[in-house]
Amino acid sequence: MFRYSNLLSTAVVLLLVACGGLFFVACGGGAEPEGDEERAADGKTDVKAAFVYVSPVGDAGWTLAHDNARQEIEELPYVETAYTEAVPEGAEAERTLNQYVRQGYNLIFTTSFGYMDPTINVAATAPDVKFMHCSGFKRADNVGTYFGRMYQPRYLTGIIAGMMTKSNTVGYVAAHPIPEVIRGINAFALGVRSVNPEAQVRVVWTQTWYDPAKEREAAESLLDVGADVIAQHQDTPAPQQAAEKRGRYSIGYNSDMSSFAPKAHLTAPVWDWSVIYNKVVNEVHDGTWTSYDYWGGLDDGVVGLAPYSDLVPQDVRDVVEARKAEIVSGSWDVFTGPINNQAGEPWLPEGETMSDGDMLGMKQFVEGVIGTIPG
Repeated sequence: MFRYSNLLSTAVVLLLVACGGLFFVACGGGAEPEGDEERAADGKTDVKAAFVYVSPVGDAGWTLAHDNARQEIEELPYVETAYTEAVPEGAEAERTLNQYVRQGYNLIFTTSFGYMDPTINVAATAPDVKFMHCSGFKRADNVGTYFGRMYQPRYLTGIIAGMMTKSNTVGYVAAHPIPEVIRGINAFALGVRSVNPEAQVRVVWTQTWYDPAKEREAAESLLDVGADVIAQHQDTPAPQQAAEKRGRYSIGYNSDMSSFAPKAHLTAPVWDWSVIYNKVVNEVHDGTWTSYDYWGGLDDGVVGLAPYSDLVPQDVRDVVEARKAEIVSGSWDVFTGPINNQAGEPWLPEGETMSDGDMLGMKQFVEGVIGTIPG
C-alpha cells in the first residue's frame, strides 16, 4: 500500500548523476542560467520557485504535504516550480541550492531543519535570490523562515489519546531530539494529561526523519511495553501500520494517513503549506517580499487536524473542539502554566504563557513523559 514509486525516480536520478547526466528532478525542467529576474507584462516579477525536500515525495507525510502545496502554487500563471527530493542535510543540500541559483531560480524553499546552514551559506553568495527556510532560526536580508504552531493540533491529538487509552501508556515515535520535536512531544503529553493525569507518554527516538523500517521497529517496541495508542513525529505511516497490526490505535502526522491504517487511525495533526507558499510567491511577484519569520497556527490554517475517524467517540470530539475554539480565539494557548518539568519541578508558573523564544529553544520534557533527550 505504501507509495514507493518516487523511490524509483530517485534511483533513476542517481544513475543519471553517476553517468554525468541530470543533477536534479525538476517539474518544469531545468532552465539555463539567467541574469535579471524576468518581468511579466504588468511589470511584476515572474516567480521561479525551487523546493528542496529531505525525503521522497512518496513518503505520504512531510514531503508529500509540501509538494501538494507546491503543485497548488504552480497553478498560478506567473509561477514556475521545480523540486529535488531526498536531499541529505549537509553538503549535498548546498550543492543542490547552488545548482538552482545557477539555473536562475529567484525563490528557493528549503524544507527541513538541517538545511539551515546550507541555506545561509548559499544565500550569502546569491543576494538577488530569495530563500525561505522551514523550521530554522537563522535569517539574512534574503533569507526568511517559516513554520507553523504544530504544537497546537498536537495538544488536541493528545486529548484524544488520553481519553481513549485503556492502559494509560501512550507511545510516541520521535525523529531527532531538536526543539521542534521536543516541543511536539511536550504539547502532546500536556494534552494527554489534561484529561487523564494517570497516563504517561513513552518516547522512542529513531534518529531519522524517514526510515519506514526503523519507525515500525520503534512503534513495535512501544507496543511491547503496553502502549495502546501510538503517536509519531515521523514522515511515513509505518508506526500506524504497526499499531493496526496489533489492534491498537494510532495518531498520524503531516497529512491524512488514514488510508494506510484505517482500523487504527484516529486523526492526525496536519500541515497546509499552501497558506505560506501562496503568501510568499505573491509577495515576490508583487515586489513586496522582505525577510521575516512566519509562525502561523490553527487560526490561519497552516496547521490543523485531519478528519476524525469513526473510531473517535462524539464525547471525545466535543472536548477537543471546545479546546480548539479557545486556541483559535487566542484566549488560551498550550504552553500556559502551571507546567512542571519531567522531574516534577515547577517550570512555568500558573497563568504565565511561554514566550515564542522559549518554545523555539525547548530542551526539556514536561511531567508525564518517559524517556531521555539524547545529548
